[in-house]
Amino acid sequence: MDSFLIAFQAQVLYDFTAEPGNNELTVREGETVTITNQSIGGGWIEAQNSKGQVGLVPEDYIEVRFSDSDTADDLSIFDAFAPASTPAQNQASNGNDPWSVWNADSSGGFNNNWASNPEGTPADPWGSASQGHPQAYQGPGAELDEWDDEWDDMKSTGGYAESESGESGAIQRGGTSMKISLNKFPGFSKSGPELYLLCKQLPKEKEKLTIYMGEVGPVWSYPDTQLDCVVADPKKGSKMYGLKSYIEYQITASVIPVPMNRYRLFSMVLGRFEEEFIKMRMERLQGWMTRMCRHPIISSSEVFQLFLTYKDEKDWKTGKRKAEKDETVGVMIFSTIEPEAPDLDPLDVEKKCEQFSRFTKAMDDSVKEILTVGQEHWKRCTGPLPKEYQRIGKAFQNMSTVFTSSGYQGESTLTDALTAAGKTYEEIAQLVAEQPKKDLHFLMETNNEYKGLLGCFPDTIAVHKAAIEKVKEGDKLVGTNKITAQEKGTMAKRLSTMSYALQAEMNHFHNNRIYDYNRVMQLYLEEQVTFYETIAAKLRQAHSQFTTM
Repeated sequence: MDSFLIAFQAQVLYDFTAEPGNNELTVREGETVTITNQSIGGGWIEAQNSKGQVGLVPEDYIEVRFSDSDTADDLSIFDAFAPASTPAQNQASNGNDPWSVWNADSSGGFNNNWASNPEGTPADPWGSASQGHPQAYQGPGAELDEWDDEWDDMKSTGGYAESESGESGAIQRGGTSMKISLNKFPGFSKSGPELYLLCKQLPKEKEKLTIYMGEVGPVWSYPDTQLDCVVADPKKGSKMYGLKSYIEYQITASVIPVPMNRYRLFSMVLGRFEEEFIKMRMERLQGWMTRMCRHPIISSSEVFQLFLTYKDEKDWKTGKRKAEKDETVGVMIFSTIEPEAPDLDPLDVEKKCEQFSRFTKAMDDSVKEILTVGQEHWKRCTGPLPKEYQRIGKAFQNMSTVFTSSGYQGESTLTDALTAAGKTYEEIAQLVAEQPKKDLHFLMETNNEYKGLLGCFPDTIAVHKAAIEKVKEGDKLVGTNKITAQEKGTMAKRLSTMSYALQAEMNHFHNNRIYDYNRVMQLYLEEQVTFYETIAAKLRQAHSQFTTM
């Protein structure tokens, strides 16, 4: 789009050193640059510094700033990104909280105008989670063939940043932010649940997704054999004639008897590929793929199976074209769901929806609290705490040197013990600095992943809240002859199906949550025990060298 080529000012948030031969631009924190091309994609923008030098800079490393005197026209370049279902003023005032817009609108942000027919493709209530790593798509106007190559480019905040200004595609503007739609197919967010509730002819018959009543309530039907996969063998590659570099990862799936060689699908475009970063990214990809394999619906879907088994580009495009013609996307996915249970009362549906919304919002707050506390603790462990232990160790060794200078012959045992104690504290400083990578890292990763998962729930629950509101309007719509009494009954039945799906998904979420947090807390505490036992052993050894007269 031509509007993306408008130049505007931005401030550099972090130092970035260009890699030779990669068309990158070296920038320093606090520097002001001019954005000359925002449509590069893949987490990069083109910028010009005060010396007139032009090059690529990671999008996460800069922050666009606007003064109060800027006109609304100056911000028009962001309009193409804004979600169609939510008014711009709400998006500009709610910062990075994905719950704020939903909380402000009891209908879930959907259009209540029943006179207009829904346009485009319905919103996907089970959309992919962001995990804190927003996807930098090329935009709604990108060619589908280009998407084959570019859809997988992502940008990362790298580690656990204090301020995630790019979270969920939000661009900071002064004290507020404007959210950028990260949806490759913006039509998904245009239509509300009425597309399914009032559909006169559901899509062609497909294999039904069964929900049955288990001990915990509605649950998905799980496959007999669970799919699994391994992410490994990272390799560096490039595209666009070397303009952009990325890391390729191989994915090998079990159960499916086909050799896997998945590369570029999980490419990561950055200027640096340190070993630690590549390892971290591979861990996150492994965690995400494992989660997808554990989901009974996703793991058995044709699209996911295609992703794991396609042999070449032709095979991939054929499957992709087929997927694009699928009518059961967005809210129409509910047309494929078949609960093996009686229809629910709309009041019960509303209670369940409110219960889930309260829990997921509370868990979202709790997860963010752990991330904040964990980040602060990580900083202390890698900064002030080791320095304190080093100072203690140095002080003991200095005292040993002073005692040695006394010339007294009978204190060598004491001075040797003091020196050993000082070195022990220096060793403890090193242990403290290295410990977060052994325990806190995994706790942070798990919560970072759940932060992304929980970020999906406001939209998911909004679909159900909007459906509840539509069903409540049933009598009024019948009275004004907009729908028939039979259609009202159909709406209530379909709302019940949506509720069963939400309950089954929440029960799957709870089941995974209990497993994941049991596992990560066991690992964290085991490492903590080992850490303190190691320190205690070192202190006991130092203690044993001092003699009692």
